[in-house]
Amino acid sequence: MSKENLSGHHEFKAEVKQLLNILVHSLYTNKEIFLRELVSNASDALDKLRFESNKGSEIIDNDQDLEIKIAFDKEKGTLTITDTGIGMTAEEIVKNIGTIAKSGSADFIKQLSDSKEDANNIIGKFGVGFYSVFMIASEVTLKTKSFKKDEKAVMWTSDGLGSYDLVELESDKKRGTEVIITLKEEEKEFADKHRIEHIIKTHSNFISFPIKVEDEVVNTVSAIWREPKSSVTKEQYDEFYKFLTLDYTEPMETIHRSVDAPIQFNSLLFIPKKNMDMFGFNRDDYGLDLYVRRVLIQHKNKDLLPEYLSFVKGVVDSEDLPLNISRETLQENLVFTKISSSVTSTVLNYLEKLSKDDKEKFAELWREHGKVFKLGYSDYANQEKYSALLRFNSSRCEDAKGLVSFDEYIENAKEDQKEIYYLAGSSREAVELDPHLEIFKTKGIEVLFFLEPVDEFAVSAVPKYKEFELKSVDQADLSKLDKFESEKVEDKSEEMTKDDEKSFDKLLKRIQNILGDRVTDVKESKRLKDSPACLVNPDDSMSASMQKMMQMMNKDASVPKKIFEINKNHKLVRNLIKIYNKNAEDDYIITVVEQLYESSLLLEGYLTDPHKLVGRINKLLENSSDWYTEINK
Repeated sequence: MSKENLSGHHEFKAEVKQLLNILVHSLYTNKEIFLRELVSNASDALDKLRFESNKGSEIIDNDQDLEIKIAFDKEKGTLTITDTGIGMTAEEIVKNIGTIAKSGSADFIKQLSDSKEDANNIIGKFGVGFYSVFMIASEVTLKTKSFKKDEKAVMWTSDGLGSYDLVELESDKKRGTEVIITLKEEEKEFADKHRIEHIIKTHSNFISFPIKVEDEVVNTVSAIWREPKSSVTKEQYDEFYKFLTLDYTEPMETIHRSVDAPIQFNSLLFIPKKNMDMFGFNRDDYGLDLYVRRVLIQHKNKDLLPEYLSFVKGVVDSEDLPLNISRETLQENLVFTKISSSVTSTVLNYLEKLSKDDKEKFAELWREHGKVFKLGYSDYANQEKYSALLRFNSSRCEDAKGLVSFDEYIENAKEDQKEIYYLAGSSREAVELDPHLEIFKTKGIEVLFFLEPVDEFAVSAVPKYKEFELKSVDQADLSKLDKFESEKVEDKSEEMTKDDEKSFDKLLKRIQNILGDRVTDVKESKRLKDSPACLVNPDDSMSASMQKMMQMMNKDASVPKKIFEINKNHKLVRNLIKIYNKNAEDDYIITVVEQLYESSLLLEGYLTDPHKLVGRINKLLENSSDWYTEINK
């Protein structure tokens, strides 16, 4: 096609007509993306001009500043976007606007016509971003002049209904492109300064060229993630973090990384000092902002980082993703998957380094964000890194603020110990009173305290850490503890006579008869020292706390049957033996057994009705008060 026959009236190609028809007659909720597309096009034109300049090409009007200007007229209902970029020739206009430039146009039109999603997700995916302007325009005029010498300025005009007019201009227009939009009557909100500024700050805030509205630069915050780390100051990082998150404090940690191969992207990530969702009301309000060459593609993308790292804020900017890639395609895009994997590894590696270099800082971070991090138990790809970063309170800590890693536990483990023992409960105070802990105290074996419901889920996916098996104390194989010497503690219990040993065996059977099928067995305890009795899970069953959580999830209120263990060295049990020897059917034995059983249920969290237990306690207190007053007359 020669230059002479380009001016005049032209029909769009068939696929463009289809596209325009869909855009004009479809109602999309996010029409503001047209401005993002036009600003992106303007930015590309400026980038191309800079490339030609670096190549040494001859460029006309070389004194012009590289910038984008946006003007509007509320009364006339017009909006004008002007750039000083590379411009276009008549041939380039016909090629770039008269047809859909990139392949896959038929697929694009089908997806757009079939899709019920917002146009924001798919427009531009096949190189058709410019056409989105017809969602809000009754007419578009484009005036452009190429950077090439001796090329005339060209004016392109269309109402988007299937044709366009092209004429050469004799005017002295300078290099660049000017898009003049006549807004539809119902779309005149886009000729408003605040509306325009809001759109730019939302979608195009980090375009590298100045975007001016009424000669005032709107995109004032620079894309510092694309700068070398050495050139960015802490103050700049802090300022950007506050702009991004609206947090008034500076971040706890800043992670700035640029990757060139095999994929090219930049990431700037922040770890806040405080949990921004303290009460759990905004669990879904997370994600990193995804940019493609400084243009915002998706606000709070939830797939760049797994949910357990959702406390991390920041941006990722890719050079290799196509502009305006759709959400569906994002999830299937191999480049995006690699970026996501790389960003996740970056955060985990940073946390690992911090945990070794600054334990206090990591402990501070963990206390704020540890609850969220524990949700990563299903990230099997990063299980080793995840496990090493887990922290728990333990019996070795002085108070509930102390934290212990699996590696630190192993360092302090007994020689020949091959288990990491843990105990779940609602608080440190509660687990310290748990009867199952007593043998571990006696043996001087450290026990991790799981004080959050998620803790056991976190380790359920990590049955082993290195060569150590994770084991709940109520599932412990007591024979494995026999090899460890007990710490020297004064034993005040008297040696039992052979007759008392026989009576104790009979008492166990009596207790079994009293409790019936509420327990699977009654036997002597090898784990108790200070408590008279406790309930123990049968071998190979899940831990008590996990069992309880599963029942809650299944809305199962039944009481599981367990083994009832009795401590024969406890003073109460010794007195029961004496009572049994006098009268095996004494009602007091029934009262005490019921009390011990329900107290054990209470500690396990299965006692749903405490009325009988409280009534029994009151009766026992009444009787004991009579005894006390008698001996203190």
